[in-house]
Amino acid sequence: MLKGKIHGLLCGVLMFLSVSLPCLDSLTPGRYSVAAGEPFQFNFPFAVEKNLAFFSKDESGRLTGTGGGQPGSFVAAEPGLYTLKVRLFGFIPLKDVVVNVLPQIKVIPGGQSIGVLMHPQGIIVVGSSAVTGQAGHKNSPAFDAGLKPGDVILKIDAVPMQSEEAVRSMVDRAGEAGRPLLVQYKRGNELLTAKIDPVYCSETAHYRIGLLIRDVAAGLGTMTFYEPESMVYGALGHVITDGETARPLEIADGKIVGAVVQGIHLGKRGQPGEKIGMFLNDGRIAGGITKNTRLGIFGRLQQTPGPADTEPVPVAAAAQVHEGPAEILTVLKGDQVEKFAVEIIRLNPGARADGKGMVLKITDPRLIEETGGIIQGMSGSPILQDGKLAGAVTHVFVKDPLRGFGTFAEWMLWEAGILSEQSGQEQKLAG
Repeated sequence: MLKGKIHGLLCGVLMFLSVSLPCLDSLTPGRYSVAAGEPFQFNFPFAVEKNLAFFSKDESGRLTGTGGGQPGSFVAAEPGLYTLKVRLFGFIPLKDVVVNVLPQIKVIPGGQSIGVLMHPQGIIVVGSSAVTGQAGHKNSPAFDAGLKPGDVILKIDAVPMQSEEAVRSMVDRAGEAGRPLLVQYKRGNELLTAKIDPVYCSETAHYRIGLLIRDVAAGLGTMTFYEPESMVYGALGHVITDGETARPLEIADGKIVGAVVQGIHLGKRGQPGEKIGMFLNDGRIAGGITKNTRLGIFGRLQQTPGPADTEPVPVAAAAQVHEGPAEILTVLKGDQVEKFAVEIIRLNPGARADGKGMVLKITDPRLIEETGGIIQGMSGSPILQDGKLAGAVTHVFVKDPLRGFGTFAEWMLWEAGILSEQSGQEQKLAG
């Protein structure tokens, strides 16, 4: 009889393991980040959680832990990279979890509207424009030579191109000399060259090669944060792309300036709304753009924007952000930053490649009334949760403007260079 009970108990344990282990592995990532001095917890299913024990060595005095019937909750005193052993019933190894304990970073949350001005590396081809030759024939010499929308012209006759005027001047000069242009251009990561014969256009009385080009990009967005000691800032939360080709812009130089919101185009289902603003050149917000990445634009401010007594807030590690109520900071009129209620409804911590780490929903009645939800120009609006900077608004769902994507603030800190990989050796924490 006792033998039968033991057999039944073993069968029960095996059944529990068969259900719990896959669940544990799929619901818990193998790597967490947390700020030094702050607790972090694992989100295990209750049936698994109540039977888990979390073991850690604290010989260095840097990490302590508790477990067994309680959620795993640990506090690391200093930054470092650790591996934590998770065991079922205290002795069955289940999972190794890497814990990256980060320095405690505090930043000033933004919310201010900014004007973004960027000069790309080269001249962007956005389309073709037929040239009417003296015989009345229409064609595009550049497209006939192989250029396409989205290509970036880097050099003409070995001279770097930085403006539309420079391109026009080189085309006129070659046309008058009766010689072809040698154009070096970039398509994706590929460098290409083409010989193009300028054609005299009877309609414009100039030599042309049949291209529509652009040498500057401008738009309205929102600052997410700045770090008060280094003055490094982050904004937008997503990459800036060319409006015609949708390709990311590689910048030669760029800057941000202050902006005021003069009006709102209400967002509707299938029709994203938009902030209507005006750029300011009063120096209150000014900074360079050094990086245009999938997680936003980054650079350094020339001076402190806004009140000097604004208190910094901690940045939440991605693992600390949770579903539930939050707030965003943004401008609806003039330059006044206001706070509005939102809810984080889904987390996707594995989406760092495209920055879409969370889904949020606008819940504030006034924001819904005045904007219809998330609108263009709101990108970069900081998301605050539990007194920490959790992330930034990035995209709107076109079919449901009340919802949109956000990116984690921790990811933006890595991209900005404020956080860097720990130099210490990984430490094994075992029971």
